[in-house]
Amino acid sequence: MTENELSYEIRGCIFKIYNNLGPGLLESAYEAALAFELQQKGLCINRQVALPMVYASIKLDIGYRIDILVEQKVIIEIKSVETLLNVHHKQVITHLKLSGLKLAILVNFNVDNITKGIFRKVNRL
Repeated sequence: MTENELSYEIRGCIFKIYNNLGPGLLESAYEAALAFELQQKGLCINRQVALPMVYASIKLDIGYRIDILVEQKVIIEIKSVETLLNVHHKQVITHLKLSGLKLAILVNFNVDNITKGIFRKVNRL
């Protein structure tokens, strides 16, 4: 599947979870539910993937984590906050740059309308 096809499947799972659980839960609850739904679709996922940082040819394992990595192609960053801040968007862009991947989805489940809580981020490489 391409990144765009994966994005479509991911969004479908996000809508399903939101419609069943609603807002207000912990990020870990949404992460577990989203991992389950993606696996039900037959997608290969990894949770809490270590993301090393390379600086001046030195690899630093300093604790950055990708919430969910889908098919080794798409990063999902999950939030459950009152308001997404600019730093949340920048964090996802930085994860894309560090990973060398093309697409990430930032989702905030703590919203009244989930369509306003999903953001696609593209690494222009």
